[in-house]
Amino acid sequence: MLRFWRATINSRNGLLFAARSEQAIREELVALALSVPFAWLIGATVMRSFQLVAAVAFVLTVELLNTAIEKLADRLTTDHDPRIGQVKDMGSAAVGVALAMAGLFWLFAIA
Repeated sequence: MLRFWRATINSRNGLLFAARSEQAIREELVALALSVPFAWLIGATVMRSFQLVAAVAFVLTVELLNTAIEKLADRLTTDHDPRIGQVKDMGSAAVGVALAMAGLFWLFAIA
């Protein structure tokens, strides 16, 4: 039980740090908060509403991973390294794919 408690505290600390240091995380937290009431209005079923919120939560998850990659890469070196730039670009691409997926989920639900 102690291990679970410590993992929960670490997760909370990571989310708070990310929210304080990254504008994109703050924006996606707002989007997640707004998605809950809108999902209940738009979703035809409870399951669809849950899926819509989960799609936005997935975007936040990918953004958190991308932020972690960027922070780690910046910690490794402050010099310009094209390979690190490519890694950062891949993380950004992952966020873009997640956003596109979530957008399509919402568009289909609205339609």
